[in-house]
Amino acid sequence: MMTEGQSMWTRRLWMTLAAVSGFIGVAAGAFGAHGLSDPTAKEVMRTGSNYELVHALATILCSTFITAGARGARIPPAFFLLGTVLFSGSLYALALGAPRWVGIATPFGGVLFMIGWGLLVCSAWKIDRA
Repeated sequence: MMTEGQSMWTRRLWMTLAAVSGFIGVAAGAFGAHGLSDPTAKEVMRTGSNYELVHALATILCSTFITAGARGARIPPAFFLLGTVLFSGSLYALALGAPRWVGIATPFGGVLFMIGWGLLVCSAWKIDRA
């Protein structure tokens, strides 16, 4: 049970979600390579998989930043993982035949990725500054 002031968004949870995201990214990449015949769908699936894997690793990297003293690195994982849901998730759906309007979510996911990276830059800049 959590006490007052504790957050359920711990490094343990972020790392677990990052690992799940990495698993999904590999599965989606494999499915795209071996389970789809349409070259465009394969490429869309590959793009989603690549971005998901990069941001799963970025989420794990945030733990290293936190350990190095960048307390603000606790925030970017939310942007990376939500960005993955919107960006990669919409690309996966499109590759599997979803209507084109699903693609509306893709750029919002990309913006979330950029916000996450910007926040990580700010966190990194504060390391070793007393």
